[in-house]
Amino acid sequence: MNLTTPIGQIAGIGPVFQKKLKKLGIKNIQDLLFHFPHRYEDFSNVTPISKIKFSENCCVQGKILEIETSRTWKKKIFITQAIVQDNTGAIKALWFNQPYLSKILKAGDSVYLAGKTSLDKQGVYLSNPAYEKLVEARLQPTHMGRIVPVYPETEGLSSRWLRNIIQPILINFRNSIPDLLPQKIIQENQLLPFSQAIWQIHFPDSPELANKAKERFSFEELFFIELWVLRERAKLSQEKANQVTLNLEIMQKLVKSLPFKLTDAQKKSAWAILKDLEKSRPMNRLLEGDVGSGKTVVAALAALNVIKAGYQAAFMAPTEILANQHFKTIWDILKNFNINVGLLTGKTDKFFSRKLKNDWIEVSRKKLLEKTLKGEMNLVIGTHALIQDKIKFGKLALVIVDEQHRFGVEQRARLLNVRRPTSNIPHLLSMTATPIPRTLALTLYGDLDLSLIDQLPKGRKKIITKIVSPEERRKTYDFIREEIKNGRQAFVICPRIESKALCEAGLHTTPSSWAGVKAVEEEYEKLSKEIFPDLSVAMLHGKMPGLEKERTMQNFKNKKIDILVSTSVVEVGVDVPNASVMMIEGADRFGLAQLHQFRGRVGRSIYQSYCFLLTDSPSGKTNLRLKALVNCENSFELAEKDLEIRGPGDFTGTRQWGIPDLIMGSLRNVFLVEKTRNAAKEILMQDPLLKNYPLFRERLSRFREKIHLE
Repeated sequence: MNLTTPIGQIAGIGPVFQKKLKKLGIKNIQDLLFHFPHRYEDFSNVTPISKIKFSENCCVQGKILEIETSRTWKKKIFITQAIVQDNTGAIKALWFNQPYLSKILKAGDSVYLAGKTSLDKQGVYLSNPAYEKLVEARLQPTHMGRIVPVYPETEGLSSRWLRNIIQPILINFRNSIPDLLPQKIIQENQLLPFSQAIWQIHFPDSPELANKAKERFSFEELFFIELWVLRERAKLSQEKANQVTLNLEIMQKLVKSLPFKLTDAQKKSAWAILKDLEKSRPMNRLLEGDVGSGKTVVAALAALNVIKAGYQAAFMAPTEILANQHFKTIWDILKNFNINVGLLTGKTDKFFSRKLKNDWIEVSRKKLLEKTLKGEMNLVIGTHALIQDKIKFGKLALVIVDEQHRFGVEQRARLLNVRRPTSNIPHLLSMTATPIPRTLALTLYGDLDLSLIDQLPKGRKKIITKIVSPEERRKTYDFIREEIKNGRQAFVICPRIESKALCEAGLHTTPSSWAGVKAVEEEYEKLSKEIFPDLSVAMLHGKMPGLEKERTMQNFKNKKIDILVSTSVVEVGVDVPNASVMMIEGADRFGLAQLHQFRGRVGRSIYQSYCFLLTDSPSGKTNLRLKALVNCENSFELAEKDLEIRGPGDFTGTRQWGIPDLIMGSLRNVFLVEKTRNAAKEILMQDPLLKNYPLFRERLSRFREKIHLE
C-alpha cells in the first residue's frame, strides 16, 4: 500500500464506510492521514479511584471485578453495571440502553473508563463512561489514558472509529513518507519533522506537541500556497501584453465630463491601472472598494484608454441584472467618446452605437459576434457568456471582471479562444466590494496587485444600521411607510424563493432546515395585500425570466415601485439612488460580507439611509456578526472582523481550495503568513524552476488541480 491506495483496500473499510468517508472528502490513505482532528479531549491524567469526586470528568484505569446487564420493570430500560477496581479502591460504572457492553467487557478485563461522575444512594459512580480494553491497544491506548483526537465526523462515522482506522496506518506509514520541507526551512523555523508532526497531530503526547504539530502543517500548507502564488506571478511576468500608452488628454476630458468629482482614492487607483497598461507584461490587478465607492468609473477610464489606443475591452459581471446595469451605466459615462458598447448575456444581445448616440438596438447573436471579431465592438459587457467558445475578439487588450477575483490566466486564455503561444494576453482588472484582509491578500490573492478605494464620494451619509427583534417588526413597517411618504423607496431581502406552504407540502427545492425562513413569494403576498396594500410592491428573484427581471429593476429605478421584495439577486452592484431603506429578513442566514453588500444597495445618494436586520436567532455567534455590522462602517474593518468570527474559508468561499479547516484558521496569523512567504521567496530566488525540488513540483501540480480556478 502507498499514499494513493484507495480506502476500499484498507481492512475494515467496506462499501458502506467508503460512502461515509467520501462525504468527508476521504478517498485514499493520504486523505485519511490528513483528516486532522479539530479538537482534543484530555484523558491523559488517570485519577486514582479513591480520589474521584462527585460531578467531575475523570479517567480511571482498573480491572473489571463484575459486570451484568438487567432490565428495569417499569420503563423497560437496559442497565449495564460494572464494578472496576484499581490498587486504591473500586467504583461502579453504569451504562443505559447499551446491553451489548456485557458481551464486549468481561470480568477480569483491564480497562480505561472516562466520563462524568454522578451520585446515588450508594455513592459516586461513573455515568455512561467511554471505555477502552487494554487488549485493544497496540503500542499504547488509542481512546483513553492520553490526549484523544476528536475529528470532523459524519452520520455513522465516529471519532472512535476513525482513531481505530488511522492509528495502525500511521504506525505503518509515518516513517516512510518523505518530508516535503527542506531541512534548512525546518531548522530555521523551528518546525517538527514530518514523521513526528503527523503522529503528534493525531495522537499528541502533550498539548504543547499538538500545537507544534498544528504549526508545522499550517506552515507547510501556507508555504505551498505562497510558492504556487509567487510562481504564477513570475509566470505572468514572462507573458506579453499589448502596451497601451496613456492618453492623458482623453482621460482628462472624461474626468471633466463626469457629473461628480473623483475622490483622491479613485484618482490614485486609476493612475496605477493606467500605468500598468503601459507595460509589456499583463496587468493582474484587484481593485478593492467599498460598496458605492466608485469602482465602475475607474474601470471605465481604463476601458476608454484601451479603446482609444485601437484595442477592445471586455467587462464580465456575475449576473444578468448587473451586466445590464453596467451596460447602461458605462454607456452613460462614455457615450460622448464615439465608441460602440455591446451587451452579451445568456438571453440578450444588443449594443449602443456611436451612430445612435443615446439609444441601443437589439441584434442577433451572430451579428454581435461578427462585430466583436472584426473589432468594431469596442467594449463588450456580459456575463459568463463572454467565455463561450464561439465568441472571438479581434483586438482584446483588457478584461475587467466584477466580483470574480479568482478569474485568472486560464480564463483570460478562454476569452482569447485558445490563444496561440505567441499571442499577447489581455491585461486583467478584477473588482470587488468585499475587501480582503491582509493575510488573505498575502496568500490566496498574492498573485494580484492591489488598489484600494477607501473613500466614499462626498455628501454620502453613514447608513444607520439596527438589529430588529420580532416585537419591533410593526414599528419597522411604520418607519418604511413614512420613508415612502417622503418620496423614498425600500428593499426587503428574503433568503428563499418558495413559500412556507410549499415547504410544508414537501414541494420546496431548498433544504428542510430552511422551511421556516422568510420566502420572497410569501413575503410579497403579505406586504402587498396586508401591510402595504395602498403601495406599489414588486417581487424579484433569480428564477424569473431575464426580461421580467430587467423590467422590474428598471421600474424600481424609475420610482414606479415603492417596495422591492427580493432574494440575494440584488446583492452585487444594483444601483437605485432613491432607495433609503434596506430591510433584511433572516439576517442570521447571511454572512457578514453579504450583509454588507445588501446594506450597500442604499445610502447611494444624499438621503439618510437605514438598514434593518431582522432575526429570530438568539445565538451568541449570530449576535456577534450582526453587532459587527452595526458597529463597523468601514468595510476593511468589517472584513477583518468577519475573518475573526467566521474564518477565511467561509469569508472568501475559499473552501474550493480544498484546504483543511486547521490550516485555513492559520490565515488569521499574519506573522506565520509572512514567514511562509519569505521562505517561498528564498526558494524561488535560488531555483525559479524548482529543478532541485521534484517533490515541490509534484505537490504544486496537485495543488493546481485542487483549487479549480474555473
